[in-house]
Amino acid sequence: MNGFFDFYTIVFLVVAVAIFLRLRSVLGRRTGHERPTGEQMAQARKRADDNNVIHLPGNADSAPAANEDVQPEPEPRTPLERALADIRKIDPAFTAESFVQGARAAYEMIVTAYASGDRRTLRPLLSREVYEGFVSAIAERESSGEKVESNFVGIDKVDITDANLSGKTATLTVKFVSQMVTATIDADGKVLAGDPNEVSTVTDIWSFSRDVSSKDPNWKVASTESPDGDGD
Repeated sequence: MNGFFDFYTIVFLVVAVAIFLRLRSVLGRRTGHERPTGEQMAQARKRADDNNVIHLPGNADSAPAANEDVQPEPEPRTPLERALADIRKIDPAFTAESFVQGARAAYEMIVTAYASGDRRTLRPLLSREVYEGFVSAIAERESSGEKVESNFVGIDKVDITDANLSGKTATLTVKFVSQMVTATIDADGKVLAGDPNEVSTVTDIWSFSRDVSSKDPNWKVASTESPDGDGD
């Protein structure tokens, strides 16, 4: 009985080993449908991420190709254009458009500060000579008990009419045409100049100056002039 049992036990063991080896040979092969390993999944996610990168303007990928045509800047034709081009050679960040925007804002700030006697606002926007002239006029007005009422309606035009580069110092002349309500009133409330109830067209010609090689980007008013020739 024991011999019979041992014989069949050996037969079953042989068959089991054969089946195990057969299954191993089949299961050990890759059919293309296996579950990916952790490393394979990580690589797949990386490829997906690379394919979904959003390239922002200005990075290396968006730079023009070496063989891509780049339109050259138009050749300056007038003395004003040549002077502006010379300024850009020293300060590549300079553009006439951005300068005009800054001059427009500075003009309204200066006129408003002058009317209210705000010396603190005027100081960083004006050259020393112009600042002293403005402060002197403000002091004289205050000593007489006079005040200026000024309200901006809007600025119609801001044009660069002239430009000059002397060494590293650039000077730009700007013509402002604005609409405002302005009046000078004495201590008794009498209107000395202007009209507090009327919108007037005001034209001013100012010069702005700056060392364009300096890291300081601020321009300062170097002179002011009215169309009739009066100025500081």
